[in-house]
Amino acid sequence: MVEMVFRGLFDTETAYVISVTNFIICIVSSLVIGWIISIMYMYKNTYSRSFIVTIATIPAIVCVVIMMVNGNVGAGVAVAGAFSLVRFRSAPGTAKEIGVLFMAMGAGIIIGMGYIAYAFLFVVILGIVDMFYAQIGFGTRKHPALERTLHVTIPEDLDYVEVFDDLFEKYTEKHSLINVKTTNMGSLFKLTYQITFCETTVEKAFIDAVRCRNGNLEVALSNQETNGTEMM
Repeated sequence: MVEMVFRGLFDTETAYVISVTNFIICIVSSLVIGWIISIMYMYKNTYSRSFIVTIATIPAIVCVVIMMVNGNVGAGVAVAGAFSLVRFRSAPGTAKEIGVLFMAMGAGIIIGMGYIAYAFLFVVILGIVDMFYAQIGFGTRKHPALERTLHVTIPEDLDYVEVFDDLFEKYTEKHSLINVKTTNMGSLFKLTYQITFCETTVEKAFIDAVRCRNGNLEVALSNQETNGTEMM
């Protein structure tokens, strides 16, 4: 009787029907794996509650979708198109967040195909590797305290190409002009540089020198921005 309740309206006698028991086993396994992924992600990472809850539930969602379209090519294509729309309806995330989302979706796909043990093995291996990288600081910049992003405004009569070259030579190890834009009806230029100071004690002297050069217009110094290198 229970099996009849959960049969699809369009199922036939020859069609494969997922049993309620197998469905529940897969859902519970997916939720457990989602919980494991969430716990691993919270290790030495900043996060929001909504993101953690999303990671914990995504494997179960994907698992159900895969089980429902199993063997149905047309439904599989439709689901692929629906999932592709998520990219355009969500805010951009960091590369790490997107990687964790893909891991959660991958685990859900594996369970949806019936390979529960492989899903657990997949998550445990990747989770251990991710936590190991976090522990050893893999990928961390060597001298983040010296690396800064400089936003500076100059009048239009200054040649922005070489206007600060001597200051960069004196106070920094390296610099790179990454963005130029006009403002105030074209009467001002806003320049953005990525710079690496020779030492942390020269920041104020550098800012004072820049203010003298640009006529005391706006100067902003911040931690080096890395948004350009994140996955979108």
